[in-house]
Amino acid sequence: MDTQLVSLSGTLLYTAFVLLIIAIIPIAMSMKTEKKRAWNIGFTMVIVSFILMLGYIVFRWIGQGHAPVSNMYEFIVVFAIMIIGGLIITYFYFKTRTLALFTIPIVLLLIAYGSMFTREASPLIPALQSNWLFIHVFTVTFAYGILSMSAVAGLIYLLKVIEPKEKSKRAFALESLMAGIVVVISFIIMTVVMTGIVGYQDDYYYVDRQGNEQVAEYNLPALIVFRDAIPVEHVGENNYEPTEHMMTGVELPPVINSQSLNTVIWSFIVGLIVYGIVRLSIRQRIITLIKPLTRKVNLELMDEIGYRSVIIGFPLFALGGIFFAAIWAQIAWSRFWGWDPKETFAFITFMFYTIFLHLRLNRGYEGEKSAWLAILGFLLILFNLIAINLLVAGLHSYA
Repeated sequence: MDTQLVSLSGTLLYTAFVLLIIAIIPIAMSMKTEKKRAWNIGFTMVIVSFILMLGYIVFRWIGQGHAPVSNMYEFIVVFAIMIIGGLIITYFYFKTRTLALFTIPIVLLLIAYGSMFTREASPLIPALQSNWLFIHVFTVTFAYGILSMSAVAGLIYLLKVIEPKEKSKRAFALESLMAGIVVVISFIIMTVVMTGIVGYQDDYYYVDRQGNEQVAEYNLPALIVFRDAIPVEHVGENNYEPTEHMMTGVELPPVINSQSLNTVIWSFIVGLIVYGIVRLSIRQRIITLIKPLTRKVNLELMDEIGYRSVIIGFPLFALGGIFFAAIWAQIAWSRFWGWDPKETFAFITFMFYTIFLHLRLNRGYEGEKSAWLAILGFLLILFNLIAINLLVAGLHSYA
């Protein structure tokens, strides 16, 4: 393993991250004028960031000797890179600026979230030692990147057509989506503060579903723990001693990752409190602040982007997420399909987009209905990526 190349890949990714943050400024300025100078500067920075991200993939791949998609950090980063790729492709085809203003923050959040996981390069476990690793994962993430454009277009469409002051289910649902984004941001900030600044850590000894002894590291007070978990204190190397930690007494079987679920619960608690404070401060819905960004949006174009993205992304997902995955499963586990939680939700995602296209082509689900379906599909992708990987034990738990 070449640690210098791995370190260089991290530097390239960090530089791309900073460039994307800076690029938001000229891109936002370009929304207020027909002149292209600000846009050209901002979008050029996006392209440079994408090239740097590709450099991250290449150097990390060479440095560690295998495709950088073997853990949550690497997978989420590649997912974010594919979204930027999808954005660039979409712009060159449809020539719309607004997508970039909404897509870049999503990419930044994904990279920041991925950075919460271990970034250390490590050898592949036996199940991942196959060329099908990069074939399967890169095809799926590219499909995700294209499908994400459908969700972004759908969000822009809804922000354009829904009035913030209207009292309706659709306005409530859209504002709930904004609250969810606040929860995610709060989770990232809270994790950084508690882990990197406060240095909070509670350890719990437990026995996992395979009967192996494990120690779970909590960076937030434990609201829930594994069944029969014992609070311990690290006293050097791999040695632990019983101690006392704050516990509510709520215990869950090891099939549920209580450690990750504890973080999710805290994220919702803190995120909703932050959302409430923001609402009290601005005294209006958050969508009221965002809606002006969609003033010049062409609704028909957003609807077309949403539809075309699914037309392209769905077959790619079927190829990588179902067909290639089944081939690899046969090689790794001697069966094409086993209803593992990850496999099950991949199938659910596949069926959802099948129904999406059926409703679009045969039932006239265009415009607002199509936009809601696109966002729901993206939420399914995120649920499969995050919740299933972290909260439910299965054959894909290593990811």
